[in-house]
Amino acid sequence: MAKLDVVGLGMNVLDILIRLDEMPTWQHPGSPSRVLVDGGGWVATALVAAQKFGLRTGFIGTHGNDQNGRIKHQLLAQYGVDLTHDFEIPHPENQLCVVYVRASDGERFFSGPADFSSFFLDPSVLDRAYITQAPLLHLDGYHHQAALQAAEWMRVAGKRVVLDGGTREGPHLGDDQHALAAVTDILIGGSGYLQAFTGEADIEKAGQIALTMGPSVVVQTEGARGSYTFSAEASFHTPAFPIEPVDTTGAGDVFHGAYLYGLVQGWGLTDIARFATAAAALECMSVGGRVGIPTLHEVKEFMKQRP
Repeated sequence: MAKLDVVGLGMNVLDILIRLDEMPTWQHPGSPSRVLVDGGGWVATALVAAQKFGLRTGFIGTHGNDQNGRIKHQLLAQYGVDLTHDFEIPHPENQLCVVYVRASDGERFFSGPADFSSFFLDPSVLDRAYITQAPLLHLDGYHHQAALQAAEWMRVAGKRVVLDGGTREGPHLGDDQHALAAVTDILIGGSGYLQAFTGEADIEKAGQIALTMGPSVVVQTEGARGSYTFSAEASFHTPAFPIEPVDTTGAGDVFHGAYLYGLVQGWGLTDIARFATAAAALECMSVGGRVGIPTLHEVKEFMKQRP
């Protein structure tokens, strides 16, 4: 097998998406306009996007030993992502999520089982050669100890680590999250992440402070407000493309997948940010975290129409 461009270690989820006008209640169960079974998860969906754009990707994670686990595994395998290091655990699949999508604006609400964050990979099962063959390692903080080990191997090998920090509502990050961010080269978080990471409320100041804490590039995505990029060379804001969203599920993951593609191509940060923004916008224009991921041609055509 040819060498991989990106190895991802993290979360793969089985999503059940339900698009409706209002959240159901016992008295008013409502009638969904769309029900879809799709793959999800931060790292896994980012790899699908990168794979669709033309990269060779491999996933390290887990799937359960029941039918749900096999479905989750197949929903990722069908895109060509290498799954030789996707481990079956001796338990029923627990990374399941019901995603309620509000029809009016595409916003969503996630509901998962109580033991969603369990069954972590032990670092001893990792294959160092498999991980360090790629120039990029993509993480989301799941399987924390394994992620730390993999990141340390990449740093020793002179390769780069990309971390999806997710969206944060609380004022602070935990010590484990700080530890992982400290060994990250490109840190990309959603709304509130940099403020929680640094303790600084102002996004511009938080971005500059974050650069002193390990990463060489820091990005914060803000949905319809675009994204903010910080590095030693330049700091800038990338506006979002105006669209009418159908479903915002997976938009951040696709942004990461597109960012990985741009890094492998050697593009400048401005071009990468714009490409990732366009890919995420297209993702929001259909229902589903993966089924709506655009092709490379579709992203480029979308950008041509909006210079």
